[in-house]
Amino acid sequence: MSDRRTIEVTVNGVRHTREVETRLTLGDFLRHELGLTGTHIGCEHGVCGACTIHLDGAAARSCILFAVQAHGCEITTVEGLAKSDGTLHAVQQAFRDHHGLQCGFCTPGMQMTITAFLAENSSPSEKEVREAISGNLCRCTGYQGIVAAALDAAQKLRGA
Repeated sequence: MSDRRTIEVTVNGVRHTREVETRLTLGDFLRHELGLTGTHIGCEHGVCGACTIHLDGAAARSCILFAVQAHGCEITTVEGLAKSDGTLHAVQQAFRDHHGLQCGFCTPGMQMTITAFLAENSSPSEKEVREAISGNLCRCTGYQGIVAAALDAAQKLRGA
């Protein structure tokens, strides 16, 4: 017998009401119930950062949260960063400009982490960026392009 609950969440500005199993992770809910496959599931232990989303404005690991825990919350996924006209968010554009991705698996989580970080620290040093992304694992890039992208995005978001 499954235990199900009805949840209401706002994801990327759209309100959703769904009945879900209480053991369904938020990451799986986003991917399988809502079709938002930009949220990647890697380690399923909250270690790699690939599943990072914004939950009520704060970066959170969607693989270690249950969907029922997000009831009543505002969620932003990587799909919600770009404007409705398709214009990329400054962080997304900077990743493109600075080759901050290779295979792309870590990219959505990296972008969500950096976006939340820059909302709190609009003028970070390279060291601060590296510390902020230290919980996100990338096996391809060596992080230099990612760090350069974060610093460039910070500058653009400041209007410099």
